[in-house]
Amino acid sequence: MTDTTPTAATDNDDTIRQTAVLRHLPDRPGEFETELTVDVPDPVTDLELTVDSTAEVVSTDGFDHAGGDTYEWTGTGSTDEPRITFRMPANRTELDHHHRPRQLTTSSPSASTVAGSTTTTAEPTAATSRDHEYYFVDTGSWGIVTVPTVRLNWWQTSSVSVERTAEVDGPGATGGDIAFFGPVTEHTRSAGSESFRLAVPDAVELRESPEDILDSLEDASRSLRIGGKNDEVFVVAVPPEDVSWGASGIQYGDSDAWVVADARLDTPHNVWLHEYVHTRQDFMKSADTGTTAETQWLVEAQAEYFAALTTLEQERIEFSDFRRALREGQRSPYADGTLADRSTWRHEQTDYVKGPLVFGAIDRQLRLETEGERTGRDLVRQLNLREEPITDDAFLSLLEREGGPELRAFAERYAHTAETPDAWSVSNHRAAFDQPTALIDYAIADEPIGVSGPTRDVSGAVDIVPTLVPGETVTFPVAVENVGERSGSYSATLRVDGSVVDERSDTLEAGDRRVETVSWTPNAPGRYDVRVGDQRLSLEVKSPASGTVTALAVDPERVEPGETVTATATVTNDANRPADATVHFRTPAGVADEVTVALAPGETTTVETDLTFDDPGRYEVAAGDHTVVVSVEEESAIPAAVEEAADALPGFGVPATVVALGVVLVLGLVGRRTDS
Repeated sequence: MTDTTPTAATDNDDTIRQTAVLRHLPDRPGEFETELTVDVPDPVTDLELTVDSTAEVVSTDGFDHAGGDTYEWTGTGSTDEPRITFRMPANRTELDHHHRPRQLTTSSPSASTVAGSTTTTAEPTAATSRDHEYYFVDTGSWGIVTVPTVRLNWWQTSSVSVERTAEVDGPGATGGDIAFFGPVTEHTRSAGSESFRLAVPDAVELRESPEDILDSLEDASRSLRIGGKNDEVFVVAVPPEDVSWGASGIQYGDSDAWVVADARLDTPHNVWLHEYVHTRQDFMKSADTGTTAETQWLVEAQAEYFAALTTLEQERIEFSDFRRALREGQRSPYADGTLADRSTWRHEQTDYVKGPLVFGAIDRQLRLETEGERTGRDLVRQLNLREEPITDDAFLSLLEREGGPELRAFAERYAHTAETPDAWSVSNHRAAFDQPTALIDYAIADEPIGVSGPTRDVSGAVDIVPTLVPGETVTFPVAVENVGERSGSYSATLRVDGSVVDERSDTLEAGDRRVETVSWTPNAPGRYDVRVGDQRLSLEVKSPASGTVTALAVDPERVEPGETVTATATVTNDANRPADATVHFRTPAGVADEVTVALAPGETTTVETDLTFDDPGRYEVAAGDHTVVVSVEEESAIPAAVEEAADALPGFGVPATVVALGVVLVLGLVGRRTDS
């Protein structure tokens, strides 16, 4: 049984395709509807679907209620498109710690309400109350909601993967985790391997132009070297009026976010960049990593600090603005709390205010200790590479490894006590931040990707990785380039589902470029998230194909009992991956032999076996869907006396003897007739 909700896409037939179509319900403000269609491939024999406990199921087709929130697929033949339709509340006033909101800025509305329902007879919803602040909401005229997730359990005869997509039925837009209901205009931008979609509702007016917002995001994408980038980042600009928002921005899911439309770019509290930094914190995306209670402050501290620092580097603010934002962490009540001990916080946003000051001070100290070879960005990159939760000791050990014992002691002083560092001056900033640094870029090189195994040794285009089978090795060329102003060490990694499976490390001079190779040999079928340097791939590993018997022959076709017949089967692999073909040679007595052969994609070969039959008769030999007939016949009887007579006659062989015998017999018959 499989229990998962992955999002990787695939183009093969062994894929569970889950499509969620979201519908706005203007006459039911505070609710929205989802029609979920599941395309079940042949290898799946049974499937269960569990909806959220808040969902109200309104119809099913191809699913039966199995109790609670679970529904069972009724099987192949019941319907071509199994689907379930349900309604859910749109309004959310709370979020779990994985999706904590960014603090409100002074530009955010402080006491507004959700617009009323489009119908005067509708019952009041939670969103019409001034007693709540909202993170997701539906007003009746528009809405922003989370795309529902469902839990799939299935039984399979061979490996399958899952493709999860979402769309809005009618005006709106979605990135797969967040959806907006209402007319929008989308603005797009590409930043190398990462793209951006900015959805601007027609009813709102942005404080900043879409071009400036995308410029800022593109620049951050190129400069924020903290690990793998997203394929796509989806951001919605939500109306700042009508709703009492609980935050000025939310990052939700892998790479979706919303930001209030009046958010500014020329402020150290740059919400656009704050939410973007969250999309790059990979250590928070995996169920196997994340933080512990002592290190949870790092999440918002990093987002707020890098948003401010990047805005400064984009020259949208002055250093005095940057320093003024950091100095907020020196003031009560934020300064009174110990970051590693949340119970001491006198304000719930201490990690947003004191946190960036402390992490920034660690960044500055690291730059000084390593003379610019290491920065705070390298710390985040290393955290993103972790395969386990970030404990307090793991974080402090990382600091000691990167910057020495003094840096560890520095962090312990300010993260484990109520002591607060000073916001440094412009001259101190220049001493640490304006010195030459090593900036390492990682990308899949424009060279062939290698795939090797028992049956094939091939190379393909950079953007095409063939389907693998267990035991094959894929090798990626990684271009490592130091675009900084001083030499520095690098670590070219290959990560599979968050775990580092191969790594190449060395030192690179400023301006130099090198191509390293990293490899991985999967040992089980599945759909894998692969990170090569800073680039993400979705790689599929399937069990070997089975191959097909395309012809069968026997030689000879006619034998005597006990003589050997050689059966030859032609086997072809039409799949796009290697095959382990086991040919079963069958006779009326059952399976006479099994022969296994490995074939490369598209390869045809032959396999053979020897068969014998002890008794006369006609025997059918089969392999795959092909059959042939072998005739087994006794040798013609020749009387022994005739053979002896033939031996006595010089020059007579068996054929002549047979002829002579025929003459003798005829003469004998004639003679008897004469005597009668």
